[in-house]
Amino acid sequence: MPHPLRAKSGGRLILTVPLIVFMDDVSENISKQWNKHHVVYMLNTSIPRNMIEKEFCIHFVVSSPHAAPMELMKGVTDSICKAEKTGIITWDCQYEEEIMLIPYELFVAGDNPMHAKECSHAGLKTNHFCRRCKVGETQVEKKSDKGYQKLFQSGSPRLPQETIEEGLRQDSLSLESGGTDKVKKAATSTGIRDAASVSVVQHLLELGKQLRKHVPGKAALPEADVCKLTLNPLLGMPGMDIHQDTPTKILHTVLLGVAKYFWGQTVWLLDEAHLLTTFQRCLESINKDGLNYPTLGAEYICRFKGSLIGKHFKSLAQVMPYLIYNLVSSDVLDGWTVLGDLIVLLWHTRIDNTNEYLVRISMTKS
Repeated sequence: MPHPLRAKSGGRLILTVPLIVFMDDVSENISKQWNKHHVVYMLNTSIPRNMIEKEFCIHFVVSSPHAAPMELMKGVTDSICKAEKTGIITWDCQYEEEIMLIPYELFVAGDNPMHAKECSHAGLKTNHFCRRCKVGETQVEKKSDKGYQKLFQSGSPRLPQETIEEGLRQDSLSLESGGTDKVKKAATSTGIRDAASVSVVQHLLELGKQLRKHVPGKAALPEADVCKLTLNPLLGMPGMDIHQDTPTKILHTVLLGVAKYFWGQTVWLLDEAHLLTTFQRCLESINKDGLNYPTLGAEYICRFKGSLIGKHFKSLAQVMPYLIYNLVSSDVLDGWTVLGDLIVLLWHTRIDNTNEYLVRISMTKS
């Protein structure tokens, strides 16, 4: 039996186009004044890696200073789904014939706070603080020895359908008496809060308060106060599990996360021991020929030790064990050794295996 796509394409060659969708907030102004806009970009991951990072290969989709992130994403996902369903007829310059393209969303890129919104996650202060799995317990249990050890074990994975059901349950709670506290507790307990329906839930909570205070004999509230329920469009995106398809951002999670705070503690120990000048001399004298992208201006690093950025920590992590081996305790030295291994491993995995990862995911979803 002929494949249904053959009839749709009219016998043309069919190629799939995996897309990376990136969304974040940026400033429109060139000056230092922050003028927040949310933007969405797309990248075609079927082109070579040395081309995908060039500016002219990054496609601008939409930007707005007023629309919420998930409102923008709703329009983007609707467009992708429509194009995926109907296909796009175009001319292929290599084969010199018409072909049909079928785009689909491979994964969503962004920083961790934006990923939390895209996964309908309530953030790190909830009992279950991971957007990917259900690791965690109550705050009291997490502070216990047993509970703390469990934090280093993966929990059961989050499923889009379960997230949708919990979002709908919280919408229902907003209609009940004491809905504000009930919704807040539900979000803290489950780690789920749907960013797309937050405004709707707030409206329902206010509407419920007004209805419970309604005095008989007065006119009812106008129909304009009734709003339509919306949900996160990424939760039902075909071929994508938003909980799993939001890759961790190495820059903020590792370099500006663990490495930054461990650097701050190490510098404090060196300063307390009056060894910061010695550390600076060691940093000045170290051979930097074997480093990738060496950014190790010793005077700058020690002078602005609290204002370093990712490229500084990427370079420091490679050399710190050689600089502090006789300046700090063995625990701190071991910590930097493990951290250096982690950063090098993650960075080389990111660079060397990205294309392999994309191909593997593409084959899984095709």
